[in-house]
Order: sequence, then structure tokens, then C-alpha cells
Amino acid sequence: MKIEGNQKELDAMAEFHKGNRQEGLKLQEEFAAEFREEYKDKDHCPCQKACRYHGNCKECVAIHRAHQEHVPNCMRPILNQKIKLLSELTEHTIAKEIEPPHEVLRKEFQE
Repeated sequence: MKIEGNQKELDAMAEFHKGNRQEGLKLQEEFAAEFREEYKDKDHCPCQKACRYHGNCKECVAIHRAHQEHVPNCMRPILNQKIKLLSELTEHTIAKEIEPPHEVLRKEFQE
């Protein structure tokens, strides 16, 4: 099951944007039911960082909401995609001003 960019969820959001809340909720629940079934015994977390809270979204998000310093790693690609669009307004010159920190990754993602 593809989570990021899932077509059923994209369709649900399209229905919400059209004002068709009932259809949006129906599609969203279908996605959630498929997710629950597919990932009841599998790892769903795309985070590569070595973290005690890997796969525990509830606690991970609560921690990030509490300290409000940065967002969970699994949300970074979504935000980076949006920031990249904004960065086009300045020909991505912000990239010359940014140096990402070194992060400790889970063993399967270490070089």
C-alpha cells in the first residue's frame, strides 16, 4: 500500500475541496481501513532517523508539538516539497545559506 500520495486520499481531498464532505469522509475512511489492515503487523514509518519513537506516531507528534522546535522527520518531505515551490521565487538562492545538520540514521540507512 502506498501511503504518500495515495490516490484514494487524493480523491478524498478533491471531494472535500468540491464541498462534498460525505464522499470525502467515505473515501478517507476507506483509506484508513486499508491502512489499518495493511500495517497492523508491519512498519509504516518512513523515518530513517534512529529514534526511540520510530513507528509510534502518537507519541512522536506529541513530543514535536510540545517542544515546537522542528517537525517529525516523516513530515519533512511534505514540507520540503512546499518550501521548494516557494524557493523558486528566489531561484532557490536560499540553498546557498543552508547547511543541514548531521543526523544519526537507523542502521539500515547508514552508509
